[in-house]
Amino acid sequence: MRCPRAARPGVLSWRNTTPLMPGGRALILGSGSGSRTASVNSHRIGSLRRRRCFTWRAQVSNPWSMADLIYVPVALASVLTRIGNAARAAGRRPEDVALVAVSKTHGPEAVAAALAAGQMVFGENRLQEAAGKFPALLAQYPAARLHLIGGLQTNKAKEAVRLCHMIETLDRPRLADAIANAALGFGTCPDLLVQVNIGDEPQKSGVALADADGFIRDMKARFGASVTGLMCIPPADEDPVPYFKRLAAMADAHGLAVRSMGMSGDFEAAIACGATHVRVGSAIFGARE
Repeated sequence: MRCPRAARPGVLSWRNTTPLMPGGRALILGSGSGSRTASVNSHRIGSLRRRRCFTWRAQVSNPWSMADLIYVPVALASVLTRIGNAARAAGRRPEDVALVAVSKTHGPEAVAAALAAGQMVFGENRLQEAAGKFPALLAQYPAARLHLIGGLQTNKAKEAVRLCHMIETLDRPRLADAIANAALGFGTCPDLLVQVNIGDEPQKSGVALADADGFIRDMKARFGASVTGLMCIPPADEDPVPYFKRLAAMADAHGLAVRSMGMSGDFEAAIACGATHVRVGSAIFGARE
């Protein structure tokens, strides 16, 4: 395993400071003939505030880089702490909120660092990227779970059913047909979430609000217990709370337990509104290009 020597895309820029692991403990790493250290700001690590800290620049780092081995576990611990605090503040149990670590555009080494730190659920937007990244990791970590959280084309449904443990973006009858055919061929169906276009935004995927109730009923009738819940992405420039509450109420009305809502910038508000799954990427893996 090589330590980085210069600031390059996705690699640490080393300084003469000390990284802090959860609990404030120092972590010293050897490099070459001497010992160099890096510093991680332990407060609000997920926001990537740069204060005497390493530089995280690009979306994919070199295999097994020190950036991943140091940064990801610390950031992951910070996010999990925030999830726990938000759940308790809402009168809920932290274990009732699952973290989906969104690893899109980040390499397998970043995912491996999260897996080594105990994170088991991951989300990918693009099936092609997931297919190139996760088979080997899933073989090494059989307990790991992969969610597809991006739009799915019907001609890729077979691959999604084969690879993914959950598809969070079921939003139209043709896609339902493709998933059903693939599931029939494999003899198994992943868990499915109906994606609701909760803000009725024309540029976003998801079933329209006017059609949501009927579509959810149809999907439950077709897939049975495989339809476990709903997913949404609220409008970016508005208060997300009313949208989160609306999705939670819709899930309740249909007897669905899973509510996948909330991302890096608003997952605490989503937890207060009843989220069971929060999809967090940049707060764990760093900024994406």
